Amino acid sequence: MNFAYTNQARRSSKTKIPSSMKYVSYRSKGNPRPIVGVLDPSSTTVTPLRFPDNSPVRSLHHLIEEWDKVWEHLIPGTPVENVTDVVILAPLRGRDVICVGKNYKDHAEEFHKSGYDSSDTKAQPEFPVFFTKRASSIIGNGASIYPHPEVTQSLDYEGELAIIIGRGGIGIRKEDAWNHVWGATIVNDVTARDRQRDHKQFFIGKSLDTFCPMGPWAVHSSVLDWKNLHLTTRLNGDVVQSQNTSELIFDIPTLISTLSMGITLQPGDVIATGTPVGVCLSTGVFLKDGDLVEVEITSIGTLKNKVLDRGRAPECAPVRQA
Repeated sequence: MNFAYTNQARRSSKTKIPSSMKYVSYRSKGNPRPIVGVLDPSSTTVTPLRFPDNSPVRSLHHLIEEWDKVWEHLIPGTPVENVTDVVILAPLRGRDVICVGKNYKDHAEEFHKSGYDSSDTKAQPEFPVFFTKRASSIIGNGASIYPHPEVTQSLDYEGELAIIIGRGGIGIRKEDAWNHVWGATIVNDVTARDRQRDHKQFFIGKSLDTFCPMGPWAVHSSVLDWKNLHLTTRLNGDVVQSQNTSELIFDIPTLISTLSMGITLQPGDVIATGTPVGVCLSTGVFLKDGDLVEVEITSIGTLKNKVLDRGRAPECAPVRQA
């Protein structure tokens, strides 16, 4: 796409889009196809975004890929709608999510002592533990988590800070890693603990349909204080997880450097950085139908999803780039 823009487009973009906005993927009556807009933190309205050539921003992946060229020239579109009148989608869909296991000391010990850890003989790993969640597991804020009662009897939550890659690359050095971070969102790494244990690997237990709530939106790195992001998870209103995300065993530059040793990271890749202590497996009381899980992170927002057993698994829509 050619982002050389006309005088008309330049005139229409006098209203600059601040980087402090929250970037929302959504659809609505006014925009029935998925589109990317911005939510003003001081307002309750969502404004759709257009590229400098006046084409709509349909994918946050695409926006992040072109970010350096276009962010100062994005155009506010129409209609402007109240956030309560739109369907908020997961901000980044269509790709598997890269996840990190056992990346907080207390959770690593909690998991190791639970009897569900078949991945390692040590509580605290010597190297980052990576796995993926299948793209078809991704759902947005407010969507229901289906508990798959025919598959698991040990449904668990994991509130996590998820970083979003901006500039891609391979062989990224730790000292350069922050230059490759676009921003952040929130992931609830929903897990079938018995599947995770029995299959001796995380993929199946982590990737059932609806097991990757993400959102509610994405926030640019320029407005985030990475040393002061506090994660709080509430189950039916009660706080069950509470920890600063700066307390990771393997920090964000280490994760990026390790992942990119021989793998090319792409703009828009999502890396969930691990969960703190306080998941269900520590008590043996797992999620049930009707439970509400809320994951809140400072300056990002609150991701809310309810466990809902409709008697059958929801049909998974085909995974496509928007």
